[in-house]
Amino acid sequence: MRLSPTYLLFKDLITGLLITLKTFFKRPVTVRYPHEKVQVFPSFRGRHAMVVDPETGKPRCVACLKCSVVCPSRCITIEYEVDEKTGERRLKEYILEALRCVYCGYCEEVCPVGAIVLTEWFEYSGRCREDLVFNLEKLVQNWKEHVAKWDKEVYENKYWVLKGVPLKLKPAPRRAGLAVKIKEVKVDG
Repeated sequence: MRLSPTYLLFKDLITGLLITLKTFFKRPVTVRYPHEKVQVFPSFRGRHAMVVDPETGKPRCVACLKCSVVCPSRCITIEYEVDEKTGERRLKEYILEALRCVYCGYCEEVCPVGAIVLTEWFEYSGRCREDLVFNLEKLVQNWKEHVAKWDKEVYENKYWVLKGVPLKLKPAPRRAGLAVKIKEVKVDG
């Protein structure tokens, strides 16, 4: 049986109006931001931060360049110097362009020492492009702001320990654990 185009158009119109009528009486899903805060999902990746070693007070980065190599948007630039006596690399500058970043999290997954993290902080903006180019000092400041709101004594990023990966396949630092002690435990006695 062949239906006329007028009938099909009328049927689609009525179906659309019924959907609109049903939706009209439901609660709206709109969040009135910033008066109402949104719930951040556990897998959210937000503002970048450079983890600071609590014992030395220096950034954890060892200038291995893995993060800049794996970055698909090429938003990470690292400058380092090599110590002539020991041959180890020392981080001079770490520049991350947040406007170019796609927030994939590859940088924090590949880092052998857990130096770079994507925090749950999503409320940040800038008036010009330079405000969203994070140098080493700004990344360390981001870490300090993130840790100040952290309520636990130890920080362990959810991407440092990937579920389903056997322990023997993880690099040596990840086997030992990358947790960062944030607050001193006070013992009464």
